[in-house]
Amino acid sequence: MDSSKLSLQQGVYPLIGPDEPDPVTVLNEQGTAKLLLVGDHVSNRIPRALDKLGLEDAVLEQHVAYDIGTRKLITHLSQHLDAPAVLAGYSRLVIDLNRGLEDPSVIPAFSDNIPLPGNQGLSRQDRALRVHCFYTPYRVAIDTMLHRYRERGIIPAFISIHSFTPQLADKQRRPWHIGLMWDNDPRIPVPLMARLRAHPQRINVGDNEPYSGKHAADYTIDHHAEAGGLPHVSIETRQDLVDTEQGAEYWATILDESLRDILADPDLDRLWEK
Repeated sequence: MDSSKLSLQQGVYPLIGPDEPDPVTVLNEQGTAKLLLVGDHVSNRIPRALDKLGLEDAVLEQHVAYDIGTRKLITHLSQHLDAPAVLAGYSRLVIDLNRGLEDPSVIPAFSDNIPLPGNQGLSRQDRALRVHCFYTPYRVAIDTMLHRYRERGIIPAFISIHSFTPQLADKQRRPWHIGLMWDNDPRIPVPLMARLRAHPQRINVGDNEPYSGKHAADYTIDHHAEAGGLPHVSIETRQDLVDTEQGAEYWATILDESLRDILADPDLDRLWEK
């Protein structure tokens, strides 16, 4: 179906069929932890209206379509810590929720050198529909959860969960088991790094590796947490470690054990000032 022929009057989210999942899901909405977990890239789903963006099914199973294992990891970690979690319902190939709307890569024409036919030559209305149906609901869901904390006088920690492929095309294998992405506020990432590195399993922890929290392409943390001074960190796990329920539970347990005392530190009960 050509999205340019759709109008917003056809439904609340005209690119999403009545039997398709919502654009965003909140897990454990009444969780008691002073923490919000978010997953920008947990889904590889493309709505039927976009006809798989012209891609083969095999491409949608690859890391270009989503952060493999993150839905499982966040689900287990949410249960361990009794924390709410906001999860995206559709693939980052539809629209990348970890980019600002002014970023050209927010609706990518290529991903990892793979052309995305359904994202090329989009009209202004096409782009507006993507924003309306997928991007705005995610932003609103996060803002709503944060507002609930503010109403109770709570300053929540904010943790974004991603995963990285063990090896990019034609590049050296990535040695890290997990990476912590951060910029100015050290309250969570620095002690978490120390605890993970001291773990008996000899965890190889990347400090702003394989990606950097100082990079502009880190919109969810920058917009929802860093801008408001919330304690935060972005956690990247290697995909082959969390792509099964057993692996996701194992790493959720490690993160739970490593985070509990850090999240209880009273220093997190204040906004960070640069």
